Amino acid sequence: MDTQSRKPSFTLSLLTFIGIAAIIGFGLIGLKLDAHVPIACAACFAALVGKYVVGIGWGEMEETVFATITSSMSALLILFTIGMLIGSWMLSGVVPGMIYYGLNLLTPGSFLLATLLLCSIVSVATGSSWGVGGTVGVALIGIAAGLGIPAPLTAGVIISGAYFGDKMSPLSDTTNLAPAVSGSNLYDHIRAMMWTTTPSYLIVMAIVVYLGNRYGGGSAAFDPSRIEAMQSLMLQEFTINPYYTAIPPLVVLILALIKYPAIPGMIAGTAAASILSLIQGRSLHDVLNAIHYGYTSTVATQVSKVSLEGVPELLGKLNITNVVPEAAHEAGKLLTSLLNRGGISSMMWSLSLIIIALVLGGIMERCAFLETILSPLLKKVKTVGGFVALVMGSCFAGNFFLGDQYLGIVVPGRMFKGAVDKTDLSPRMLSRTLEDCATMTAVLIPWTGCGAFQASALGVPTLTYLPYCFLNYINPIVALIMTYMGIGIYWGKDKADKVERRTALSFEA
Repeated sequence: MDTQSRKPSFTLSLLTFIGIAAIIGFGLIGLKLDAHVPIACAACFAALVGKYVVGIGWGEMEETVFATITSSMSALLILFTIGMLIGSWMLSGVVPGMIYYGLNLLTPGSFLLATLLLCSIVSVATGSSWGVGGTVGVALIGIAAGLGIPAPLTAGVIISGAYFGDKMSPLSDTTNLAPAVSGSNLYDHIRAMMWTTTPSYLIVMAIVVYLGNRYGGGSAAFDPSRIEAMQSLMLQEFTINPYYTAIPPLVVLILALIKYPAIPGMIAGTAAASILSLIQGRSLHDVLNAIHYGYTSTVATQVSKVSLEGVPELLGKLNITNVVPEAAHEAGKLLTSLLNRGGISSMMWSLSLIIIALVLGGIMERCAFLETILSPLLKKVKTVGGFVALVMGSCFAGNFFLGDQYLGIVVPGRMFKGAVDKTDLSPRMLSRTLEDCATMTAVLIPWTGCGAFQASALGVPTLTYLPYCFLNYINPIVALIMTYMGIGIYWGKDKADKVERRTALSFEA
């Protein structure tokens, strides 16, 4: 029998999904393992079902796995590049400079809203949520530590802003990918997303302002002496200069604005920071070592490791005056955890997790388990709201079980495009829904490339920052509610598509 035509049954596909979820859940929750081995075991389970029950040869599954990994190679290379960028920006004082000046400018009350707006602006300008998380995001985590604002909350607000641009910027890969697989076009797609993204963003702004007022009203964790200690330690360890701090980020931003490719642009930012380090007197060995292994703090580490009683003597040797010893000791610990990061090697944990997840995703796609489950459900859909809910469910399942944001967009997009073609529903409704869910929820899952990267770059585990990624889960909810209410639904097949308040939907034979 031609194995290309073999398809699993609905029951088998459902049981396979349950088995995969059980394996991953038992590994993560029951055994408290990192996600790598549980996902690898789930991939083996799916492959065995595909081989011995469905009848698909390993060669066919392997071919799809390789194609899946190849399609995500750009994201994997960006992971390496951002690791290099963070290491070089730490050594040259770029990120410490951002933290230093940010502590002067921001207050606990204004910080969260400023963080949301800044990350939104940078992500729209660059089209990269990863670029935001690996650069200004790292600096903002440091500023938050000085202001006494919890890192998980800060990380969630950073990600909310970063994914606003990842979703809305015409420079973003996902913003271009979703209409490409749905039969829409870029600017119609962006206009359609404004319906669901604008109210979601306003809700998030209100939440952030409320939380900012809570901290602005007097956070017990806010300690001016700690800020002074952090700044003093950074001045002792780095050459902090506003011009030096600005040059590498400007290089990356300008190249992004002229639509220069992301990887060469980030390498240029790494080169600019490396040249600055050499000018500041760092050795070539130190520069290349930071690119490979990341930055290792010196002064802050010394202060954090000495006993509290020995801090005054050490501060005297370092010529640091007018700093409270207790605050300096705490600041040393904070800075050590903030500054010791970056480098190619720091991304290997995330890289290996992403590759293993892509293996599972390739096997699942070739065996058509997700398609088999969704096809009969589609026949029962009678409203636009039901259709959007089904697409969202498939996008989340794609992110969760296929382990990749691109697959979470491409697989449901390909599956539902033919169905949309049989209706009078505009293709931009499909492309918008793909972004409302697949783009926004990928970062909430630890083993996707998005979740693994942000956790690594920001130093906050995925499940820890998840409750505070307000935009990422409010946007899908708002989109679903609006669709059921008949608001912002596009009908038609061309640029003259109209927004009409009708919700009934039927699929022609």
